Amino acid sequence: MNLRDLQYLVALAEHRHFGRAAAASFVSQPTLSTQIRKLEEELGVVLVERAPRKVMLTPAGEEMVARARRVLAEVEQMKEAARRTQDPEAGSIRLGIFPTLGPYLLPHVMPRLRRRFPRLELLLVEEKTPVLLERLQQGRLDAALLALPLHDEQLHVEPVFEEPFVLAVPAGHRLADASSITMDGLADERLLLLEDGHCLRDQALDVCRLSGASEKSEFRATSLETLRQMVAAGVGVTLLPTLAVKPPVARSRDIRLLPFEDADPPSRRIGMAWRRSSARAGILQELAGVFRSLPPELLAPPAAAVEQDAATG
Repeated sequence: MNLRDLQYLVALAEHRHFGRAAAASFVSQPTLSTQIRKLEEELGVVLVERAPRKVMLTPAGEEMVARARRVLAEVEQMKEAARRTQDPEAGSIRLGIFPTLGPYLLPHVMPRLRRRFPRLELLLVEEKTPVLLERLQQGRLDAALLALPLHDEQLHVEPVFEEPFVLAVPAGHRLADASSITMDGLADERLLLLEDGHCLRDQALDVCRLSGASEKSEFRATSLETLRQMVAAGVGVTLLPTLAVKPPVARSRDIRLLPFEDADPPSRRIGMAWRRSSARAGILQELAGVFRSLPPELLAPPAAAVEQDAATG
């Protein structure tokens, strides 16, 4: 048994197809298939249930894949530790980020990260929160930016910033002329929300429960941009995170943005999480500091205004 065999097994578990797993591993399909059979013979158990059109792991295979991932993660940490002895701020870091944050935060923070860590390769992975947590626990990510709170004693969590929400309403909505909104003012509204699996959906549902609002359940969006377009079309209202309405995000003159005037306005807290056992805790702590140093005005909700197209000013 060698590390390459374990990599083949993990690739097969991820792709559930010998051909695709072989392509991802840069070997021929017969080579990968042969090595998997040799691994089964060495372990004395069947790892893979082979069917004409799909591949399934046996219970023993599932357990071996989990162990293989831990072994490969430890080997990668050994390599990183060796690189750090030569240059602590070199090498690569695999950072996860969820879809309702990544496109809006990264344009503001990436130049700062490049200036602060010019020799560091940042490998970004955008996935929903449950997938990021699973990959973090498996060692397939070094750290992840996630919405708080998190309940996992194996993770160290470093809060980095708090992001207020604004209410987005169509230009012709009854609230369109208001300068702000309160939580109580949402009581009769039905909000457009994201589909299951997005942490922003859970946060918006919390706002609904606290304010007495409800969900417009006949429609669920797959992205913030879809929500934005539905508001612009007059279908309904929604909550948007502040970063999602700041430049360089394209604007629409058909949407009015209302900040919340409550003493404790609705917001989401963002933190950076990594395994407590991580050998890269030092550099990850510094990385979190860059995210924490965003300008306060960037996280301040905009004053109520109808958005204008960039071309019209």
